[in-house]
Amino acid sequence: MNFFEVVEKRQSVRKYAARGVEAGQLRTILEAANHAPSAGNFQAYEIYVVTGEEQRQQLTAATFGQDFILQAPVSLVFCMNPSRCQYAPPETYALEDATIACTFAMLAASALGLSSCWVGAFTAEAVAGILHCPAGVVPIAILPIGYAGEEPERMPRRELDDLVHQAR
Repeated sequence: MNFFEVVEKRQSVRKYAARGVEAGQLRTILEAANHAPSAGNFQAYEIYVVTGEEQRQQLTAATFGQDFILQAPVSLVFCMNPSRCQYAPPETYALEDATIACTFAMLAASALGLSSCWVGAFTAEAVAGILHCPAGVVPIAILPIGYAGEEPERMPRRELDDLVHQAR
C-alpha cells in the first residue's frame, strides 16, 4: 500500500477482533514511531507497551470507560519526557515529539492491515501511575491497536476550501 492509500484507509476503530498482534508487526510499528521527526533530535518521549489484561482494564478505567481499549490486544502509550529536551519550553517540544511519534505508529499500524484509535481523553496521573512512569514523564496519547472487529462508517471531512487559508 502506498502512503496516500494508507492515509485514506486509516480510520478510528473502536471494536477489535479476538486476534493478537504479531510480535514482528508490533516491532515494525515501534520502529516507525522511532523514525518520527523530533525537535533537535532530542526524542523527548517514551513509549509504553501495554498487553496485560489487568493493565488494559486499568487503562479503560482511566479513560472514562472507553472499553474498546480492553478489546485491543495491545495499546501503546506515548508520553512526553521534557527532561530529554534542551529547547525552551521543553514541554512544548516534548508534547510535539510524542504526538508525531504516535501519528507514525498509527499510520504504520494501518499500513500493516491493523486498526487503531487515538485516545486523548484520560486522567494523565492515573495512566502514569498504571505505567509507573518516572516523575516528569506525562502520558499524552493512548493508541489501542488490533485487527478491526468492525468497519465503521467513514466520518465526513471538512472541505479544503473551509480548511485551507491563504496567508496574507
